[in-house]
Amino acid sequence: MLSTDFLSGLLTIVLLDLVLAGDNAIVIALAARNLPKSLQVKAVFWGSFGAVAVRVVLTAAVVWLLKLPGLMLAGGLLLLPIAWKLLRQDEKPHEVAAAGGFWPALRTIIVADALMGLDNVLAIAGASKGHFSLVVLGLLISVPLVVWGSTLILKLIDRFPVIVYLGAGAIAYTAARMIAHDHLAAAWFEAHAWTGYALDVALVALVCGGGWLARRRSGIRLGGA
Repeated sequence: MLSTDFLSGLLTIVLLDLVLAGDNAIVIALAARNLPKSLQVKAVFWGSFGAVAVRVVLTAAVVWLLKLPGLMLAGGLLLLPIAWKLLRQDEKPHEVAAAGGFWPALRTIIVADALMGLDNVLAIAGASKGHFSLVVLGLLISVPLVVWGSTLILKLIDRFPVIVYLGAGAIAYTAARMIAHDHLAAAWFEAHAWTGYALDVALVALVCGGGWLARRRSGIRLGGA
């Protein structure tokens, strides 16, 4: 439980959860904004609780599916545009209507969070390296931080843009590990040990460096214009 591999995976999962939590925090706020204060707290708590339960089930399914040949390779490739999108931070309006009651708000939070959390599920499943206990522990640590500290997290990301680059780099690294450890590619990467490390460096540099150059050319910085 306390091995270096386990702890590094746990830290990666917590970092991914925190960096990818911005949209989910906004969804929660939008869905509950018209409720009385007393119901807002309940809707946020139980909505987040339900969303986490759904996410645990989805992640368990993805962890199992990634054991099938070829799917971890495909999952790694799918993570790359997620990392790129994180650095682009396109400002798109959230199509989430404010709910008029507790139960509609609860349903909206759970459904919207589950749909928007598919990137989290894929990234966390890849970072867990097949250890479902790591997924659960990572969620138990990071979810309270997301629910009760979402505003702080968003402010920190806005003030310290390097956090987003760390998150994007972690996603790119996870993608590289998934590609190198897929059943279809593992034998080749094991026979050429240096290529695994080269892939790690190449994908992290491609995502983070490419994202930085794209934003610099467009004159936009992370955290604002």
